[in-house]
Amino acid sequence: MSALDPKRWDALWTRLLPAGNAGAAFRQLESLYSQPVRRYHNAAHIAACLRELDTPLVTPANVDALEFAIWFHDAIYDPKASDNEEQSAALARECIAGAGGSPALTTQVGTLVLSTKTHDPECATDARWLIDIDLSILGKSEREFDAYETAIHAEYSWVDDTLFRQRRAAILEQFLSRTQIFSTEPFHSKYEVPARANLRRSITKLQARAF
Repeated sequence: MSALDPKRWDALWTRLLPAGNAGAAFRQLESLYSQPVRRYHNAAHIAACLRELDTPLVTPANVDALEFAIWFHDAIYDPKASDNEEQSAALARECIAGAGGSPALTTQVGTLVLSTKTHDPECATDARWLIDIDLSILGKSEREFDAYETAIHAEYSWVDDTLFRQRRAAILEQFLSRTQIFSTEPFHSKYEVPARANLRRSITKLQARAF
């Protein structure tokens, strides 16, 4: 059974889009997020992001646009590709515009999806919420974080193990080197300290070949 909630999707669609087929769009997303290559970037990840969105302290300027962006932000995912976010944003724009969504909504959702490519904390306000939601896994319990790292490793199983460890450690070190990993106050307060502990621990494992 999919982790995605069709009723929630239908409600979002009904609020914002005057035309189109919500059911067909949902089935497309459900199929994409069910691809075998996805060990982390799957329906469970989207459901987890939506739970973070539902936190009362999350206060974006346009919550519906942010929710659409969550649904679409990993819709296209090929670990061997470098344009997943661009393709996901294009799919979001095509879907929303095709269902009669306003140009403003279409553009905003596409821009939000693209913000997850670099996770740049200096981006616009609602993108900061999306980035913090997407990165919240970094500050979860050790068990959840370790499961995430294992899943990422599985998605890149085609990469030489030594090379994977080097590149993964470098990515985690980039996050650790930031003044703040989380740029919104609620996520910073909740996840910053455990995220840094998780990152240090994982980097040590990767460098010691004990991952």
